[in-house]
Amino acid sequence: MAKVWQHPFLNVFRHFQVGEWKRSTKEGDVAPVTDKTLKCTVYRIRGPVSAGSYIQLPRTSTQSLGLTGRYLYVLFKPLPAKHFVIHLDMATEDSQVIRVSFSNLFKEFKSTATWLQFPFICEAGFSLKEPAGVAPSGPRWTCLQLDLRDILLLYLNRRYSHLKSVRLCASQLVKSLYTSDLCFEPAVSTAEARQAKLSVVPVPREMAFPVPKGESWYDHYVHIRFPRDSFSASSKLVQESSSPPEADFLGRAPQVLSHPVAFGNPLQDRVPSVVQVFGPIAAPSEPRPLPEVNVFCERSELPSVNGPSDCSQEPSARPEVTGKHAAGRGVHVPTPERTVVSVAPEGVAVHESLLPDPVLRLKGVIGFGGHTTKWALWTKDGAAVVYPCHAAIVVLHVDTREQRCFLGHTDKVSALALDGSGLLLASAQARPPSMLRLWDFQTGECLSLFQSPANALCSLSFSDSGALLCGVGRDRHGRTVVLAWGTAQVGRGGEAVLLAKAHTGVDIQAFEVASFDESRMASCGQGSVRLWRLRGGELRSCPVDLGEHRVLELTGLAFGQAQDGHMLYVCSRSGHILEIDPRRMAVRHARRLLPARPPDGPASQKQAFSSGPGISISSLSVSQARCAVGSEDGYLRLWPLDFSSVLLEAEHEGPVTSVCISPDGQRVLSATSSGLLGFLDVPSQEYSVLVRSHTAPVLALATEGSRGQLATVSQDHTVRVWDLVTLQQLYDLRSPEEAPCTVTFHPMRPALFCGFSSGAVRSFSLEAAEVLVEHRCHRGPVTGLATSPDGSLLFSSCSSGTLAQYQCVSAPCRILRVAANVVCRDAHPTPNALAVSGDGRLLAFVGPSKYVVTVMNAACLEELLRIDVSALDPASSCLDSAVAICFGPGPPGHLLLSTSSHTVTVLDTASGRVVRELPGVHAVACPSLALSRDARFLLMAADRAIKVWDYVTKSCPSCQVYIGHSEPVHAVGFSPDQQQLLSVGDAIFLWDILGPPERSPPGSAGNSPAAAPTYKTSLDARQLEDTVCGANGLPRQQVPEPSPASPLQPGICVGSLKGDNGAFSLSDEEGVSEESHSPARLRQASCLPMLVKEASRAGDGVWGSPGGPWGLSMGPHPHSWSSAHSVSKAQVDPSARPDCYRHFLARYKTPLLAKSASVSNTGVERLLLKVVVGYNGNGRANVVWKPDTGFFAYTCGCLVVVEDLHSGAQRHWLGHPEEISTLALSHGAQVLASASGSRGTASRCHICIWDVPGGSCRHFLSYHRTAVQALAFSPDDELLVTLGDYGDRTLALWSTATYELLSSTRLPEPVHGVAFNPWDASELVCVGQGAVSLWLLQRRGTDVSLQGHRVPIPEEVRAGELTSLCYGPVPLLYCGSNAGQVCVWDTSAGRCFLAWEADDGEIGVLLCSGARLVSGSNTRRLRLWAVGAVAELRCEGSRARSSSVFMERELTLDGAVVSAVFHDSMDMGVVGTTAGTLWYVSWAEGTSTRLISGHRSKPQRGRLPGSLQVNEVVFSPSSSHWATCSDDGSVRVWSLASMELLIQFQVLNQSCLCLAWSPPSCGRPEQQQVAAGYSDGTLRVFSITRIAMELKMHPHRAALTALAYSADGQTILSGDKDGLVAVSRPRTGMTLHVLSDHQGALISTIQSKSKEYGDFGSEGADLWLAASSDQRISIWAADWPRGCCELVDWLSSPSPTLTEAPSHPPPCLVAFCPWDRALLVCAGLSMHPELVFYNLHQKQARVPPTPVWCREPEGWGGENHIHCTQVVERIPLPFFAVSLSLSPGAHLVAVGFAERVLRLVDCQSGAAQDLAGHDDVVQLCRFAPSAQLLFSVAHGDILVWEVMGHRASERALSSGPPPD
Repeated sequence: MAKVWQHPFLNVFRHFQVGEWKRSTKEGDVAPVTDKTLKCTVYRIRGPVSAGSYIQLPRTSTQSLGLTGRYLYVLFKPLPAKHFVIHLDMATEDSQVIRVSFSNLFKEFKSTATWLQFPFICEAGFSLKEPAGVAPSGPRWTCLQLDLRDILLLYLNRRYSHLKSVRLCASQLVKSLYTSDLCFEPAVSTAEARQAKLSVVPVPREMAFPVPKGESWYDHYVHIRFPRDSFSASSKLVQESSSPPEADFLGRAPQVLSHPVAFGNPLQDRVPSVVQVFGPIAAPSEPRPLPEVNVFCERSELPSVNGPSDCSQEPSARPEVTGKHAAGRGVHVPTPERTVVSVAPEGVAVHESLLPDPVLRLKGVIGFGGHTTKWALWTKDGAAVVYPCHAAIVVLHVDTREQRCFLGHTDKVSALALDGSGLLLASAQARPPSMLRLWDFQTGECLSLFQSPANALCSLSFSDSGALLCGVGRDRHGRTVVLAWGTAQVGRGGEAVLLAKAHTGVDIQAFEVASFDESRMASCGQGSVRLWRLRGGELRSCPVDLGEHRVLELTGLAFGQAQDGHMLYVCSRSGHILEIDPRRMAVRHARRLLPARPPDGPASQKQAFSSGPGISISSLSVSQARCAVGSEDGYLRLWPLDFSSVLLEAEHEGPVTSVCISPDGQRVLSATSSGLLGFLDVPSQEYSVLVRSHTAPVLALATEGSRGQLATVSQDHTVRVWDLVTLQQLYDLRSPEEAPCTVTFHPMRPALFCGFSSGAVRSFSLEAAEVLVEHRCHRGPVTGLATSPDGSLLFSSCSSGTLAQYQCVSAPCRILRVAANVVCRDAHPTPNALAVSGDGRLLAFVGPSKYVVTVMNAACLEELLRIDVSALDPASSCLDSAVAICFGPGPPGHLLLSTSSHTVTVLDTASGRVVRELPGVHAVACPSLALSRDARFLLMAADRAIKVWDYVTKSCPSCQVYIGHSEPVHAVGFSPDQQQLLSVGDAIFLWDILGPPERSPPGSAGNSPAAAPTYKTSLDARQLEDTVCGANGLPRQQVPEPSPASPLQPGICVGSLKGDNGAFSLSDEEGVSEESHSPARLRQASCLPMLVKEASRAGDGVWGSPGGPWGLSMGPHPHSWSSAHSVSKAQVDPSARPDCYRHFLARYKTPLLAKSASVSNTGVERLLLKVVVGYNGNGRANVVWKPDTGFFAYTCGCLVVVEDLHSGAQRHWLGHPEEISTLALSHGAQVLASASGSRGTASRCHICIWDVPGGSCRHFLSYHRTAVQALAFSPDDELLVTLGDYGDRTLALWSTATYELLSSTRLPEPVHGVAFNPWDASELVCVGQGAVSLWLLQRRGTDVSLQGHRVPIPEEVRAGELTSLCYGPVPLLYCGSNAGQVCVWDTSAGRCFLAWEADDGEIGVLLCSGARLVSGSNTRRLRLWAVGAVAELRCEGSRARSSSVFMERELTLDGAVVSAVFHDSMDMGVVGTTAGTLWYVSWAEGTSTRLISGHRSKPQRGRLPGSLQVNEVVFSPSSSHWATCSDDGSVRVWSLASMELLIQFQVLNQSCLCLAWSPPSCGRPEQQQVAAGYSDGTLRVFSITRIAMELKMHPHRAALTALAYSADGQTILSGDKDGLVAVSRPRTGMTLHVLSDHQGALISTIQSKSKEYGDFGSEGADLWLAASSDQRISIWAADWPRGCCELVDWLSSPSPTLTEAPSHPPPCLVAFCPWDRALLVCAGLSMHPELVFYNLHQKQARVPPTPVWCREPEGWGGENHIHCTQVVERIPLPFFAVSLSLSPGAHLVAVGFAERVLRLVDCQSGAAQDLAGHDDVVQLCRFAPSAQLLFSVAHGDILVWEVMGHRASERALSSGPPPD
């Protein structure tokens, strides 16, 4: 009767008097408003953070609503473009409280034992009454109907009791909540139901939404029923209510994508985990059923309504729990017969799938273990073994090597058990909540699926009859729990029943049910043996008195027969074997197994002794006459039951983890921790290897056709070659010190190519078993390898951007070409990094950036096509990047491209146009894809699943999804015969293709879509499966017989490497390559039995290579590398950079600082550094500010810039040779510490200690080897801690009194940040991967030591890495994570008690003061949080909630936040971003003001901005402004007086390479213009006064590299990278002439100046020159008004001979001399580094003028004509110049070098001054027109120098702009 008052329904808001807020509560912005649609009062909940504004019922958490209605109706409307959250707390019958949350904030479905999170996805659609093209009106009022009973039952297998509380969070409108036991139909009123006689329950009047007369309810509202009803019921109700057929829940708009979870009939129980809402769409008038969702073969075949995109809706392929019935038949689930609508409206495409259903069947798995290698069992007949392979269970027949697999687990299998009759198999998976499956072992059908009360099960044991199953695990509190299930009814249609559960405080390592009594069990563990008994529904145990053996670590047990009954044998890690009488519960015998000789003694027999070092036993198995033990020394030993002596033994390559004697006692199965599974045949005394496996994830694969071999690369530092027929390992390449990254076969020869992390590419001969050659032309890890189809060419790429081409016609291969900076930098190794077309003509790769795909001629590496991936989808809000590529079979020539926007795009390789698209192929980007040879099947890696698409079908292709991997799939591919496909990730999966035979490629003879066989979607899948693969769903019955492997001889001769003498040729862009021929051996993994009894170890030698030790060996003997060369202590351990932006990574720089860079000894300094323009956004925590003293400093390159925020005056501290990574200011603001990276492997990082008042460097510290990640002073400023980066991983502590190193420690993993406790100088904290490290400083006199304690992140936080930290009030510590969470730690208790979602991206900056916290992330957001209540929440412990933390303010900046410093009040501060900008932030005003601007890439969504190169600096004629351009496509105009950024012109997806400022003669002075040249060949003219683009021209096909205005400003000269010079008129926008005299070489310089009329015997007032990269210079005289141009002179010279080939050849630099109009200054034309002054008038009388617009006269081209022009002066230089500028005033020349030096040369006195300050190539130097300032540029840093002791002459000032 207690529930009667809630019938038939209950208005929850009315009952609890919402509005009076006595029985409910509100928080934040909650207000009643009147809704125009519903014409009633509703509650509006809004706020910037969902958790900050909400309505909660009841008022407190201690109260309960007590609502028992099965259905909850939520009438709400989401606010547009906002997030909302609905929390429901439901109580179960066992008093457990479960929280269920719905939100559009969630990205994926998540579940724990107490929380279910469902993503709510809203997508706009179109109403029937809205015309095409009209935008939808936005979110609609929604009736969300939740079946509370089914949600708990289906997802957690719990029974619903009542609804405890509800919290409705921002942002949404809510009318009310209703509960009822009735299922209402909201679209049907009572009158309509009566009139139509519908068998539905109409909605009550007060719950109804008003509908205008004559219109449909679904045109205005949305109805969602969750979970949905059964398929048949839903279809019936749809027909009866005449609602549109697309309405999955009786409504038109909603559609739920089912998560593949089923606990009942797969046609009825569908459990959706994503609530997806679409707008109403036009639909057929007849209802049709939606496609069903399969577990292993998921497919979406919705007819196309709004285009192909409608066909991409598909369910998730990553289930958390999989239905038991769905997994019972291998890889495919029977699907219902699909109904095809016969009449469809216009635009609806109905097609038939070309794919069989299913198209794949799992044939075999290569691998063993995954979670554990403990479990390997014999079947009852001893003919097969059962073992886990990650998430799969494999049954392997030992004689035929046939496999059959049990699939269904979604995580790694942690335990197995097989009953005595061999009919029932039990398995458990590892990750909580632990799911158990009971299988019919004969048919492979999953009979039962249920959840274990234990979080993780580690052991399972069946009784002999199979009626009892026992398991051991741990609960969520970490306590050991023993469970017993009754399984007698499972095979008869029943379920497993939990009979008993017992908690115990003892350790349990092994557990077994007695074979002689099903009610008795035994367990053993640390110092404990217990005998258990099941009686009366309870599990009770009694310990066995072990006496003196109670201290033993017991590892395994087994029951055996004895003369007087039964015996329990227990083994220990110390070598003891205890024989226990289970009836008397006493130890009968205790033996210790010891070696009979010392380790180096001659004897080989093992015996049992009572003292001495024992054999560490990990497992044992007992038969009637023998006992087998496996030990950690790698031996399997067979003993008699009296343990008198060893009968047989076999040595393994690793510790033996499991042994099992077959039922007949003739075979002993053994498993090792290295993934080997084999058995010892006792009669023949031979050992057979069954399975070998990688011990880490597999990264890449390659297949070979003629021999049917497969090669794989793994993170376990091995490359293995397998036989595709037998699935046995053939070869094993091990590289302990350098990781293999990529692999490929030679298509014609038995050779294998492998790329390594050291940059080495090695070629191995599989016939001669030796290393053929090694190449070292790469500087970073090799990211891609590919061979041409004919085997003549090999290509490799690396992470440093280098592409190498090799000739492979003859062995060994040799290098042909090396091209630098063409491949995407910092790319990860991937099987689809390089792609070669089927005809071998084309090579494709991602580069030079991840947003570009380049197609080259494979023979000569000539660039043919460059595709801008980011521009493929102009409507996209973020920049797409390329992820993987592959060529399709030709013709036609198609290139398939996988992008970061989850799209696969097909491009035409000739034109680059988009042929077709497959949008939304998966929720994440596809890292690997492959297309079959007949272009029928497209294969993709999709997280932990693989997808097979019907590539033939152009519109709305169908796909099938197959699961089985427990980790992400890294690579996929087809077998050489195209009859199978492979997928690698956690293991190697081999799938049979069940489709028709291979067809001809598209476009070839005999191929047509009409001829393709068609499989109707209505075909019964079970019939198809029975037809194709047998009625039992097992692998093929006719397995090809494996060919017997020819045994190799035990020894293989090792000789010198065959090959050439190392000679090779390089192209112009190549660097120096190194080839090392190191002898090594490739040994074949023999299939012969292992040595039994006396397993001798051969002394296999190992040879190292320059790249580090590596070796080749047989698989069974990895221990033979113990003699490998060890890495010296001075060498930095290789480590991968953490995947977080918070970790510092120095920008790649090729040149080194010249040792000769010093101030000249003339006594006069002509240059003084005045201003630094820019901020290093690549640094981390590189801004310091002390508001009390006004000290403000930041870094730019290798400089520390100290700036007065009031006046803008700067001081510059120079002391670092490399880029500064971080800064730290002492608390007293008297000392500043700065750190920079090392200059090479032989040097160390520089740490400078600066005296702040004096500005001098006090001390210089050097300890870390690669880079310094962070610095921090102690609160008392007595200590300084320095933290190395991921390559260094050291923590060092220094005394600030003497700056001596006090202590240092090596960190086991990269750490991102460090901080001292502000209240305790003896405590500091580090944050990194998965944990917080607390360090205590212990002082003993002058000695200081560090003691660390690592505290892992709680699993509930779900944060992979902690990236930032700061201290709050005592004892709080705030940490930010890479997942956007902020965790709060209690440092006194060492625990995390609170966490909240603070951002969508990685949090890199945290600052706290008092009750306010500032967070900055890579999403460009800066947020201010109120955290005053956090200290009080500390007392609540695990019950603490983040609702008391709310966000006060939020700002969006121009890049990821990398540095921040705030006032103690947190009201104002300075923030630095990766865009190179420093912002002044005022929280009180909510504003951000730009302080410092620099040239950095424009930030885009999903892309971190980075430092880009400044390509040109130009000045206005009046010297009031200056302009720059850079690779980001921007043109920026600055004020020369204030150095502030005034104007920015931005062109997306292009690089601006050159600039020119219009001269004053082009018109009125106020009409100033800047001309800019871009990488796409366009020329744009911008008006400075109008701040607009005035003209766009396209005079070139190639990138523009040089620009110049004529003297009158009416003509623009432009040169491109192909050597063409164009003459254009900006007034008309026309190109008048194109000069090809320099064709073939890049135009590096164009300069123009005025001349006297008649000079050089030609008319006109202009003299201009052009210089090209082939060291040729042409000088021209022009009369632009008449359109005449004459060649005056031509200078050419061979390229200079360099002793060391640089990465970039020096450019040809030339300029007119401003102080002598007859002189020309050149650099790069002579054989030596020097400046050469030429007199142009000396050649005037000897060379006649060239006719107008004529090419160079015959005979001038290839000769050296320098002697024809008089050389006036030569000035030697220390290096070859890369930039040049001449002062328009004094006789000064500025020269920039690649050695990071800027030199100022006084041409009158000959004095020179070298200046340091740049950390990269000084690629630009430009004098200002006033001659008082000199600008120098290195990459993106601009330094402004003041020219001392000089005043420009009146002539220089009046002559206009400088000619340079």
